[in-house]
Amino acid sequence: MDNIDLQMLKELSEADGISGCEKEVSRIVKKHFDNYADEVSYDNLGSIIGLKKGKQNGLKVMIAGHMDEVGFIVRDIDDKGYIKILPVGRWWGHVLPSQEMTITTSIGKKINGIVGSRAPHGMTASQKKSVMEPMDLFIDLGVETRKEAENLGIQIGDMITPNAKFKVMNNSNYLAGKAWDDRIGVAVAIDVLKGLQNVEHDANIYAVGTVQEEVGLRGARTATQVVKPDIAFALDVTMAKDTPQDKGGLNLGCGVILSILDATALAHRGLLKNLEEICEELQLNVNYDCMIAGGTDAGNIHKTFDGVVTMVLSIPTRYMHSPRLIIHRKDYIQTVKTIVEFCKRADLQLLNKIKRIDR
Repeated sequence: MDNIDLQMLKELSEADGISGCEKEVSRIVKKHFDNYADEVSYDNLGSIIGLKKGKQNGLKVMIAGHMDEVGFIVRDIDDKGYIKILPVGRWWGHVLPSQEMTITTSIGKKINGIVGSRAPHGMTASQKKSVMEPMDLFIDLGVETRKEAENLGIQIGDMITPNAKFKVMNNSNYLAGKAWDDRIGVAVAIDVLKGLQNVEHDANIYAVGTVQEEVGLRGARTATQVVKPDIAFALDVTMAKDTPQDKGGLNLGCGVILSILDATALAHRGLLKNLEEICEELQLNVNYDCMIAGGTDAGNIHKTFDGVVTMVLSIPTRYMHSPRLIIHRKDYIQTVKTIVEFCKRADLQLLNKIKRIDR
């Protein structure tokens, strides 16, 4: 499974970009879009759109992955220089103590600090069992005063992200890094354009890196209004349940995951059936996901205008919404193959066939 651009994945994973601060990620995406897209544009919120042209009047296929990651902003700086944090996106406090974080200042300077943690010595049994809230945590910069922290260039509102590096694990099919939610979906969109190089296709393919998904699927709405797609795929992660703590669900390395529903969207049945047929023809591994908590960009895409034929393809990920996540190469590669093959076939006749299943 070596047919994968590890350097691109490293760049996307290690870039810092919480909701509303995706520019660093967007610049990386643009670099790759410039290699494979015929046109690159943006909406007014900052979502980036790479178009690979088909026929002039061909239908429009939108492939969206969100660029933002869960993180924090600087909420306050106390007299001793400790940084109080405000979550942007959902965090479980227990994944944070003793983790190294990066504060990105308004001029792009990177400053590292450590999330404070308590030693267990002297803690009561109830304190050891209590749930930690992210708002109660702080970052230790190793300074003595507020003035010293401010002299570093830190201001209220600055972005905070985990300082976690991309890593190929001991089994090289396993890839660790931060922000796979959802930089891995962005990478899939890029690789779909790459897979369509020197291929004639009717459809106009729009690969989109959306913004502000983690705070309400906001970029998906505006990007969809720009693209006006006939068919859309939202690419996102789902929870792998193959560890001693999470059993009885999807595993890393299981292949393609077709999402039937989540808390914000139901898969269009005609589109779901078509992808099942493609996976069977390509002899790919098909799995299904029903995630009753959480949503994806599909939640806003499918409700735009008079409705867009939409579904989600998911990539299983361990340790979502934490500083370090793990994915598997097979799932990534099979997802790319599935969407590339769909894009090769997509035309008005196929769209009408997909729509008829619900009529």
